[in-house]
Amino acid sequence: MADEGATPFSPIENQVMDALKKVIDPELGIDLVNLGLIYDVRVDDAGVCTVTMTLTTMGCPLSDLLNEQITQAVLSVNAVEECKINLVWEPAWNISKMSRFARLALGIHG
Repeated sequence: MADEGATPFSPIENQVMDALKKVIDPELGIDLVNLGLIYDVRVDDAGVCTVTMTLTTMGCPLSDLLNEQITQAVLSVNAVEECKINLVWEPAWNISKMSRFARLALGIHG
């Protein structure tokens, strides 16, 4: 999800975000977008998509599996030719980044 004040997503970037909603964290059973792990998505004029994201923990054992699933989801969007994943640790992920849907699904209230 793009930071407030950031450039709004293009239609293609919105399609990428929709595709990423199909990538489910196998440990939590919720998609990466609703978990708040996707920080930004940008697609350039050459069709190169850069997904800026984080993981819930450093050294996540599922990172290779998630990389494959993210790449497949991104490349499923017609205008995208290449997927680059920019894995960041700042800002650190916490439950406040989760959508209301994700918090309710996991039984987190507040």
